[in-house]
Amino acid sequence: MTAADASVEAVATTATLLIALDFDGTLSPLVDEPMSARMTPDARAVLEELAGLPATTVALVSGRTLADLRVIAEHDDSSPWWLMGSHGAEAWEPGSGAVEADDDADDRALRDRLTAEVRDAVAAFPGARVEPKQFGLGLHTRTADADAARAAREATDAVLAARAPSWRRRTGHDILEFSFRHEGKDSAVAHLRERVGATAVLFAGDDVTDEDALRSLGAGDLGVRVGGGETAATLRVDDIAAFVAVLERIARLRSAHAG
Repeated sequence: MTAADASVEAVATTATLLIALDFDGTLSPLVDEPMSARMTPDARAVLEELAGLPATTVALVSGRTLADLRVIAEHDDSSPWWLMGSHGAEAWEPGSGAVEADDDADDRALRDRLTAEVRDAVAAFPGARVEPKQFGLGLHTRTADADAARAAREATDAVLAARAPSWRRRTGHDILEFSFRHEGKDSAVAHLRERVGATAVLFAGDDVTDEDALRSLGAGDLGVRVGGGETAATLRVDDIAAFVAVLERIARLRSAHAG
């Protein structure tokens, strides 16, 4: 048995398992129109199976706002899945619903002014698009060419450096994001671990911001990186389909162990 196989078996048979997963690029293919993203049918099926097993919690941990994450995850009020939006600054708990985020009116006002200012600053760069976020803003450059994307990022960085230097800066697949909240996916996973009393955590992601959570995992946990890039993960898989196969194996092992 390889070390990766042993790690998969260990989390599959732990007493209380938390499965905390990034969404875009991990369960859903990356798309040009962010709100059209949907998880693959096989991914949804295995998550539903896992959520139905004893002492097993499924959570989505995303940089998306909570409202947008609920749309793209096709998540309704009866869902057993936990959600952590805005890199953990927003939460939805089964049975309770959305947990109100604590933010400041001045921060929200600055967010609105900077969103408008950045939108003006990048208007000349085709394919660059500014997304208002609950606690900040994001610059999408997936449909921009390399020169326009670079110029738009530089213009956005200049605005934020001058007007909100304390905001947290994050980069990802064709996105540059700023937030006045400083939570990360590591703190989101820590919160979930405590809330559900997990004895082990499986976290998977495909992007730079997921590495915060992957680095935070401890002995007995399993980190999975979907796709390329430097990673702290224990296990790397090529794509969403390969990751779904890992989840399906965990579901089989956990079901057999519970029986």
